[in-house]
Amino acid sequence: MLNHMTTAMRKIARQSAKKTIARSISMRETTNRMIVAAKHGLMVFGLIALGTVTLIFFKPEVADELQALSPFTPAVASTAEADMPALANLMEEPAVTAVVTAATPDTVAPAPISSTPNPMLGNDIQQKRVTEWLSKRYRVAGDATNMLVSAAYLTAKEINLDPLLILAVMAIESRFNPFAESPVGAQGLMQVMSKVHHDKFADMGGTQAALNPVANIRVGSMILKEYVTRGGSVEAGLKRYVGAAEMATDAGYGAKVLGEYDRLKAVAAGKRISVYASMASRVTPKAAPAPTEAKSPSMIDAKTAMEDQAVKQSANGDKTTSL
Repeated sequence: MLNHMTTAMRKIARQSAKKTIARSISMRETTNRMIVAAKHGLMVFGLIALGTVTLIFFKPEVADELQALSPFTPAVASTAEADMPALANLMEEPAVTAVVTAATPDTVAPAPISSTPNPMLGNDIQQKRVTEWLSKRYRVAGDATNMLVSAAYLTAKEINLDPLLILAVMAIESRFNPFAESPVGAQGLMQVMSKVHHDKFADMGGTQAALNPVANIRVGSMILKEYVTRGGSVEAGLKRYVGAAEMATDAGYGAKVLGEYDRLKAVAAGKRISVYASMASRVTPKAAPAPTEAKSPSMIDAKTAMEDQAVKQSANGDKTTSL
């Protein structure tokens, strides 16, 4: 009887041990499967992250699009399009009201300049948006960008020219490098030909002021306004500014400037524009696609010849007709 009980207890113990071992093996297999699944998950996540980084590297504008979709991105207050006048408005000269003095009725003097803000200049918020966007786009220090943008806005107010057009020209001409100089002698932020327009630097210390950012912006803007007025349109003025007035095409220069102008206008209005947006074309839907080719060597040679001719005419006292 005792032997039977001992045998039964041993059998029960063996079965219990087998069940314990089976549970242990099952738990071990489950743990192994979870570890394998976690490894696969991390591998997939790593591949996705690597693909995303690679995509952003080759297409940086994707980063801005992802940021715009993020629910944690603060909303940007938009500004009505009515606050941003058309570029053609820069052709309008500021109105000057004649004032007849009481002491001398026949003496007519211009009225003081109105203190009413020009809507073309926008407001402080719009200027701040433009400054921050340009700083990121051209990788210029914020304080330096603020100084250049402020100088452009002040100059624009003085000569009645759209500041965004001035900034667009600066972007295409020098990418906001105040010490840029071309092989043909164009200098500074707006790539002014100081040897041709030396008279405009006379009140600023001479042609050595061409690399002074404020002086360069002022002279370049004056030249741009003169060419736009003379050409009768912004496109014609830009064509003359780049030295292609007598040529069939400006090699896409005007389209690039106006494309950047459109982006700056959208940024000022509070719209999200990628800092990596291409300069190849305009963003306005109504505009035709702009050429994307760069200046050819033949055009540079032609511009050089035109500039040499302009220098000779300037020496003879003639009025120059090209940049």
